[in-house]
Amino acid sequence: MMHFPCLALALVLPAYAAARIDRHAVVSRYNPVRTASSASTPMQVGNGHFAFGADVTGLQTFLPFAIMSDWGWKNDSLPVGVTEADLDAYRGVVWDGVQYMFGGPEPMQQWLISNPNRVNLGRVGLLFLDEHGGVANVTEDVLEDTIQKLDLWTGTMTSSFRWEGQEVQVQTVAAQSSDTVGVTISSPLLQSGRLAVFLDFPWNDGTVKFEAPFVGVWNATSNHTTSLTTGEGLGLNVDAAIAHTLASTTFFTFVGGGDDFNISRVSPDSHLHTVVPRERGRTFSLSIAYAASLIKTLPLVQDVTRESEQVWRQYWSQNGFVDVATGSTDPRADELQRRIVLSQYLLRVNEAGDTPPQESGLVNNGWYGKFHMEMFFWHSAHWALWNNWDLLNRASGVYSRFLSSSLQRAQVQEDYPTGARWSKMTDPTGRSAPGEINELLIWQQPHPLVFAEYEYRATRSKATLDKWRDVVHATADWMAVYARRNASTGYFDLGPPMYVVSEDTSPNATRNPAFELAYWRFGLEHASAWMGRLGEDVPEAWTDVRDNLAPLPMENGLYAVYEGIPSDFWDTPTFTNDHPALVGLYGWLPQTANVNVDIAKATAEKVWTSWNISNCWGWDFPMLAMSAARNGDTEKAVEWLLHPLFEFDDVGMPVGGVRVPTPYFPGSGALLYAVAMMAEGWDRSQGLAPGFPKEGWRIRTERVSKAM
Repeated sequence: MMHFPCLALALVLPAYAAARIDRHAVVSRYNPVRTASSASTPMQVGNGHFAFGADVTGLQTFLPFAIMSDWGWKNDSLPVGVTEADLDAYRGVVWDGVQYMFGGPEPMQQWLISNPNRVNLGRVGLLFLDEHGGVANVTEDVLEDTIQKLDLWTGTMTSSFRWEGQEVQVQTVAAQSSDTVGVTISSPLLQSGRLAVFLDFPWNDGTVKFEAPFVGVWNATSNHTTSLTTGEGLGLNVDAAIAHTLASTTFFTFVGGGDDFNISRVSPDSHLHTVVPRERGRTFSLSIAYAASLIKTLPLVQDVTRESEQVWRQYWSQNGFVDVATGSTDPRADELQRRIVLSQYLLRVNEAGDTPPQESGLVNNGWYGKFHMEMFFWHSAHWALWNNWDLLNRASGVYSRFLSSSLQRAQVQEDYPTGARWSKMTDPTGRSAPGEINELLIWQQPHPLVFAEYEYRATRSKATLDKWRDVVHATADWMAVYARRNASTGYFDLGPPMYVVSEDTSPNATRNPAFELAYWRFGLEHASAWMGRLGEDVPEAWTDVRDNLAPLPMENGLYAVYEGIPSDFWDTPTFTNDHPALVGLYGWLPQTANVNVDIAKATAEKVWTSWNISNCWGWDFPMLAMSAARNGDTEKAVEWLLHPLFEFDDVGMPVGGVRVPTPYFPGSGALLYAVAMMAEGWDRSQGLAPGFPKEGWRIRTERVSKAM
């Protein structure tokens, strides 16, 4: 009789943890399928450094979706009369004795904002030929039986259709160790000489802040040059190379690695090149690689295919995984699982490069293709919880690489006595793009302490402590000297001038914003713990600021956006119209010593009813979900993750809505972070899947880590 309770327990536990998740079945359930091109988003293959966007033909036959990379940047020509020395001497305004990089002379300021800019590397499409070998005028609407499928498990895109009664199939895959796409075309039309391939190249510059859904200008052919080289000596398996020069920067396209072909430039006045099979067989394959310099080897198409299958299979099999759908009876579970799986795929394609991603990844350009350091958390912190350390470590090293320029920004430009100030809008050089918000935003500052802490939790190693030591120290040094002692209150104030998370308050009136005060406390506590682990003394300045930060501002018993905000701010659209960071006080952030959980919960509930949720976007909704989850309202947490305004299209692209073009990938990264937290839990959370309702949901996780 004494064994019956154990038997009963054994019968209950398998509902959560007995059998391993059938990952292949879960992933494959959400393989995207299209029967026509989308006007706004491509289907993609890629490797994190490089992505190839395709229309329904598997190439860019009808729509010029981008081929983009984390390395493809260029500078425009300097404005007339401006020299490199002028750029080096550029300075902006001085506020409160601090030199900022905004408000300086034009056109230098705009040039610095928009340069370098990210380049669309080219276009690859099918070339339809008539019976006489001339180019046939074909549009997508004349194709029949069109279907395009993406096998997520292997990263293989297969597109098929019929033209003039003949079937055409295109298989598209991306290499994982080089920026190469492998293309295999199968059709009887190849045998009759009716099908070939074209390559084309656009002009790119920094005149447009947002380029979506397409990047580059295709009719400004005189602005740039292409040069075709064929023959031996180009590299192993390379049969042709095209050098594409824009201003002073040259990019290379390499073709080969498959069947023999003839390649030619259509006209001196065009950058269009045709690639025609030399033999008239039923299949034609070729590899096309993109690089910033000459390459030694072009991988064969079969090797690209094999590598794609192997690396994607490892990605899905060996890292974190969450199954919210299998066994759940809540009808919303299927859509949430679809978003999870497609976000995992797209972030691996678009956001696993050597630098933080731009908001639209490698799909199109926003903010000239530059990335935003305050968004790095939302883009990439999920990698830590899902244990994708190989991918996170590619970009998290940006803090070490940018340390020198950030020290210079803080101590030379802004004349602080110590520390490193991390930039907001930047590029691979680490230079801060001029702009009032770019210079006055501060919530990106504690981010490296989050990445460092998660890595230490994963490794518990002295090597990790040493690796991050200088970044942690310099980050906290600046946090301490930025806070200023208020002679009247005795507390340390943050700002003015500064911008809050929502970027919608007057910088010169913004003092002691609630979220930033909590994040400052969080950061200084973690930096102090880091020094303790290393056996080093914690600087007295850190402790003094940490323990004497101004209290979080309050109005009518709730936390307020910043100290001194008008008491009716809850009813004033100016203050309740953008990122509702007040819900991040306990949700995104764990409890800090300066936050009262009961007040934070009441404040979050006030946000739910008083904020202009219709103007929220992207990561706002996962942030709202994390707040609801920590505060015990699990039903509300799920509602936020599936809010009607938090949309993902048919291939999983997060919709930008009225605020920004699609995709807006911080929404995807935030979704994965929130799901991991809700499914696996957070420090001191209780029970299984503490962020999900108990009824209707069966949540299983593998290799997922708790959130802080």
